[in-house]
Amino acid sequence: MNLKKPLALAALSTAVLAFVVLDLGRFLNLELLKHSQAGLTALREQHPLAFLLGYGLLYVGTTAVSLPSAGLLTVTGGALFGLGWGTLVVSFASSIGATLAFLLSRGLLRDSVAARFGRRLAEIDRGIARDGALYLFTLRLIPAVPFFMLNLLMGLTAMRTWTYHWVSQLGMLPATLVYVNAGTQLAQLDSLSGILSPALLGSFALLGLFPLLARRALDLWRRRRGHARWAGQRPRQFDRNLVVIGAGAGGLVTAYIAAAVQAKVTLVEAGAMGGDCLHHGCVPSKALIRSARLAHEMRHASRYGLTDTEPAIAWRTVMQRVRQVIADIAPHDSVERYTGLGVDVVQGRATLLNPWTVEITLPEGGTRRLSTRHVVIATGASPIVPDVPGLHEAGFVTSDTLWAALARLDTPPRRLLVLGGGPIGCELAQAMQRLGSRVTLVQRATRLLPREDADVAASVHTSLAADGVRVLTGQQALRCEREGGDWRLRVTQAGQEQALPFDLLLCAVGRQPRLQGFGLEALGIDTTQTLDTNEYLQTLCPNVYAAGDVAGPHQHTHAAAHQAWHAAVNALFGEFRRFRVDHAALPHATFVDPEVARVGLNEQEARAQGVAFEVTRFALADLDRAIIEGEPQGFVKVLTVPGQDTLLGATIVGRHAADLLAEFVLAMRHGLGLNKVLATVHTYPTLAEANKHVAGEWKRAHAPARLLQWVRRYHDWKRG
Repeated sequence: MNLKKPLALAALSTAVLAFVVLDLGRFLNLELLKHSQAGLTALREQHPLAFLLGYGLLYVGTTAVSLPSAGLLTVTGGALFGLGWGTLVVSFASSIGATLAFLLSRGLLRDSVAARFGRRLAEIDRGIARDGALYLFTLRLIPAVPFFMLNLLMGLTAMRTWTYHWVSQLGMLPATLVYVNAGTQLAQLDSLSGILSPALLGSFALLGLFPLLARRALDLWRRRRGHARWAGQRPRQFDRNLVVIGAGAGGLVTAYIAAAVQAKVTLVEAGAMGGDCLHHGCVPSKALIRSARLAHEMRHASRYGLTDTEPAIAWRTVMQRVRQVIADIAPHDSVERYTGLGVDVVQGRATLLNPWTVEITLPEGGTRRLSTRHVVIATGASPIVPDVPGLHEAGFVTSDTLWAALARLDTPPRRLLVLGGGPIGCELAQAMQRLGSRVTLVQRATRLLPREDADVAASVHTSLAADGVRVLTGQQALRCEREGGDWRLRVTQAGQEQALPFDLLLCAVGRQPRLQGFGLEALGIDTTQTLDTNEYLQTLCPNVYAAGDVAGPHQHTHAAAHQAWHAAVNALFGEFRRFRVDHAALPHATFVDPEVARVGLNEQEARAQGVAFEVTRFALADLDRAIIEGEPQGFVKVLTVPGQDTLLGATIVGRHAADLLAEFVLAMRHGLGLNKVLATVHTYPTLAEANKHVAGEWKRAHAPARLLQWVRRYHDWKRG
């Protein structure tokens, strides 16, 4: 058992209790100090070194336990040692005592606070890591801020001890000089409050504001430096408050917010409104998956007491439904809707001529130039095409071009080869297999979904294989070649080659940001990878922001929308307040059957980051509603801080996993632990009960065994 915390708590309690019970506060007054000055001075002259050391230790001890004596002790230092030695000993004693109080607070309180407010504390810690020293220094310069409260509150954060010590010593020095100097004039002092006149307090307040003003000036200097190359090109007046380039999820949300707050905004799109998600990604793929699931259920109708039936796949009708779903959703993202909201929508290709000027090449010919205070780049991503010899000759498709290729067919492709075992590859491989294609999935990594835990990847592998997908992992694609009228992909594993015939090859090996051709290179912005942005989504040019796939690190529609809010608000109102984008509670899902959904850390990420964790699992095979639905496959897995109910992450594998995950996203976003989830009433019978059951599993594992033994004895006694 660790005795450090109980011993520290006992020592602190004893010190405070002694102060109260013995009424030691009666010695802490100015009049007593005046009457005792002569005697104390004589004692100092008799034993100078011992007296100095004793005074320093007294100062450190009282400060460490946060007793209300720092002001008087500082004045005493001036009265007894003079300005020079008094300032020296008080400066070091006060900073050492403050650091000890800081460490006491951390040791006694931080774990408890983290258990209850872990999410919020993590946000504070990130802020402390960036600007903690600056803000501590600012507060230390203002004596009106209770220093003992700073010691206690800062101890709850993750600030480094040495940083806290030296910043405190430096920040408290001006006030120390004032109080010590006042002590040298002890006879003229009527009260401690008289030391700090209104004028002096105002001076300290201005001194405290200086670091913040300096930080603001530094930001302004950086902004000017980012625009230095275009000195003289900044317009005096602007046509727009904001120009948004790209009308996918990120661009649409940015423009929507700007219009909602009455900013003048132009949205530029070279292609179709709605971007990749509407036309090539989320919408068509999920429409296809729904048809595929129905076909699967028909083949396995006997699970529900009906007759298994092989579905007749009317392929053109399936594809017509996909197109109809897109058409039904398209009005949500249309030019007409956004024009009605107050957005100036321009069809064309946008190019940045400088940080404030956008030139739009119009489809009908000609150009249009707009000056703007801010720009948001939200141009999305495009599929990565691997460097495989013969690939272009074989006529491959990507997730962008797949839908047009499928729409031209009368039947599903007989042999579909999917290159890539990430979310897109797994989803489309399973759907097309269920709709009648013979699918082979080739994955370079040793398992599917390499960003997920091994048990999750194994579950997906099992599901795809059960549907008939031939899954080949650990395979290196060598080349595409034509043999006997068939195209084949040659792959190798451990020196063993094999040829995989196909009628259609889908490349689904990932996506890269779409950044070329927008003039970013001329601005000095690196376009060879995801845009380098700060926590406010600003690029190298401070008035140029990025949102969505071009900003990373997540390529999801909801991630783009999340970033878009931050980009819009920071661009339009950054002079008053800026918001740091936070990805910690950002969910994502892979819509295979059963689905995979996750928020926060999984096991492999926690290990890689050196984060300590506990794992709690609940199998859906034990959930009543899953049994009723005939869908017992899957599990809920949560990661928590060891010994606490604070969530680090959650992964769900199962039917409607993406929907079920929302409860954990909410919990993580607002710092709610598993105890709160367990205390929430869930409708019976629903799949959502799985979340409560996994919280119950955690609670059972952390039941107070010793207390329960006493409770059992109590019940035994009650029975006589």
